[in-house]
Amino acid sequence: MMKKRILIVDDEEGLRFTMDVFLSEEGYEVALATNYDEAVARMAEATFDLMFIDIVMEGKSGIELLRTVKADNPNAQVIIITGAPSAETAAEALRLGALDYIVKPIRQNELIRAAGLALRHKQLADEKDRYRLNIEAIFRSVKDGIVTVDANMRLVDTNTAAMQICGFGRDTCAGAALRSITGRCSGACLPVLKEILATKKEIAVDHIECHRENAQNQVVSISASPLIDHRQQFTGCVMVMRDETRLYHLEKNLIENQAMERLIGVSPEMTRVKELIKALADVQTTVLITGESGTGKELTVEALHSAGTRRDAPLVKVNCGALADSILESELFGHVQGAYTGAVKDRIGRFHLANGGTIFLDEIGDISTKMQLQLLRVIESMSFERVGSSRTEQVDVRVVAATNRDLAAKVAAGEFRQDLYYRLKVVQLGLPPLRARREDIPLLARHMIDRFNRKFNKQIKAMSSEVEHLFQQYPWPGNVRELENCLEYAFIMCNHNVITVSHLPVEMQARIGSPPQSVGRNRALEVERIEQALEKTAGNKAKAARMLSMSRRTFYRKMNKLGLTLMTPDLAQDKGGHDTAEMVSEN
Repeated sequence: MMKKRILIVDDEEGLRFTMDVFLSEEGYEVALATNYDEAVARMAEATFDLMFIDIVMEGKSGIELLRTVKADNPNAQVIIITGAPSAETAAEALRLGALDYIVKPIRQNELIRAAGLALRHKQLADEKDRYRLNIEAIFRSVKDGIVTVDANMRLVDTNTAAMQICGFGRDTCAGAALRSITGRCSGACLPVLKEILATKKEIAVDHIECHRENAQNQVVSISASPLIDHRQQFTGCVMVMRDETRLYHLEKNLIENQAMERLIGVSPEMTRVKELIKALADVQTTVLITGESGTGKELTVEALHSAGTRRDAPLVKVNCGALADSILESELFGHVQGAYTGAVKDRIGRFHLANGGTIFLDEIGDISTKMQLQLLRVIESMSFERVGSSRTEQVDVRVVAATNRDLAAKVAAGEFRQDLYYRLKVVQLGLPPLRARREDIPLLARHMIDRFNRKFNKQIKAMSSEVEHLFQQYPWPGNVRELENCLEYAFIMCNHNVITVSHLPVEMQARIGSPPQSVGRNRALEVERIEQALEKTAGNKAKAARMLSMSRRTFYRKMNKLGLTLMTPDLAQDKGGHDTAEMVSEN
């Protein structure tokens, strides 16, 4: 441990010697000076923890030396030596930073006690400085922005990160009202600070949009806490700001990519669809999705919902074309008990279920004129009454509609309201048919093969080149849905690791120009496989379907398509001796 250094400044040689002896015996390192100039020279050579300074010396006085010492080293402890103490002198010395003063003649015990107290005071001051410097270093280096304000919302301090985020400087803004500083930006943090000052409770707010003049918009998260002093008095608050602009955009891109992952395709047509979905994701406007049956309208609305800010709220789907008017009205808007025969209790409708989220009205072109009028009012006002009720209910719902009909033609024919049509097609998103994006067929097929491998627990790796060629030539009137059904059929028929033409549906082979004898041969092979399976399972349809890796429903459907009648020896005669034949149906 280093010895504490003490400087004695006095023009009396005997006093200097005596003090040197007393302090050296206590283990201190002592230096001596007779006047101001010698003292300054000693201070240039070494740093002293404590100085004893005679107030009256030749040349400059001890008070002047005290000023010099405190200007150079504020934490240096100074004790004034005086032979004729006065209130004025003591007051001046203490005002300038002297810790204490002692009166001549110097007694050893007083000297040692004064030195010990002064050096402990110096140690505490050094520790305080060290803590302060450490805090300042942390304050400056932390990457989150830190701003402290007093109870009147005046800026107390800020760090470098906060100045970069907010665009102001510490020197020019210290003590200024935060309202005047945030005049350079949107002031999105002010409501948070006001709430802290009002409630004196911690607050955390995520993803606040922060707009600054002549700067790129930022997204910040804020956490703020009240500042309480040692007397438990509220003195202001500290606000920590994290710039999450880059993270926010990365998360948004990730969410958009996840939302788009089921929309398979890299064709220009599909690229345009995906770009439009991204553009519409956070725009709360009505969207009309059009396209042929099987083009993926339901997947599109799921992507649109998942990519936007409503993704955590419900997505409610309604097939308008499958419901009669009376049922559709109740489905959409709900009903109250007794509204009609069978309404035994209150029921909320799909618009209510979708509150805060999205409602998808599929086959919108098939609804009646009455329902068109009701929907128009709901879309315009976001309000409705349940069936049998006169109380108006309000919702916040994004409406997405879809149709495979030509609504413009239906408007021209007077079958669809023009005002509803224009309300629905604020933005129209047209899905291309599969034949218009043939370059996406291999990607779609690969995706479906992977999915069906998991579903059927198979290891089919690819399609033959003949199948790939046929897929490129086929017109796909059923679009992506037809491709999916075709590959599912092929998975059922294929027991190898490559799908060939013989595994495709018979009617598809016929449409793409397969030779009649090939079609006939494939049909005969299918009949033979099914009959063999039935024979091995003694006519048990469920077991035969499992043997062929088919669902029971698919098995029945194939038998009906091939014109097969189930006739087994075990079932040939019933208990009464009568012949029985079970005609297979889908039910």
